[in-house]
Amino acid sequence: MISQRSLVALAAAVAFATCASAAQAVADPVQPTVAASSAQGVKRVQSAYGFDETVSRIKADIAGKGIQFFTEIDQTKLGEGAKIAIRPSKLLLFGNPPLGVQFLSANPYAGLDWPVRILVAQDADGTVYVAYTDFDYIAARYALKDRDAQIKMASEVAGSIAGSVAAKGD
Repeated sequence: MISQRSLVALAAAVAFATCASAAQAVADPVQPTVAASSAQGVKRVQSAYGFDETVSRIKADIAGKGIQFFTEIDQTKLGEGAKIAIRPSKLLLFGNPPLGVQFLSANPYAGLDWPVRILVAQDADGTVYVAYTDFDYIAARYALKDRDAQIKMASEVAGSIAGSVAAKGD
């Protein structure tokens, strides 16, 4: 006779295996489920550099502009920890607090998009892209009023940072 403890352990093992299998199917790095161009409000720039060089150059441009760098999240390592392979992907968080809090003072939920995030991601063919959320999209999303100058400045800065690694013609 199987003990209740053994049944619970067996059920947990089956549930874990099922979830891990489903997660791997969803996160198949060869077959992304959504095309990058279909993400609403996302601006994307092709980098002229490899993945690591792009990350280094973006971070150097942020520092060169005197902008506060908060953190880097290595999403590939997070995937490895979950035993789910994904292509190289790092999320960089940075910002200018006096500018950013202008968005928060207009709508505290704008904090979901603050600080600024730039994603550096590599496609299956090795092409590296830099992506960030368009600030006009953010302004519309949070119904930000009377912040046109701040939105324009944030857009210009994010575009400049992403553009610092742009391939010619981008």
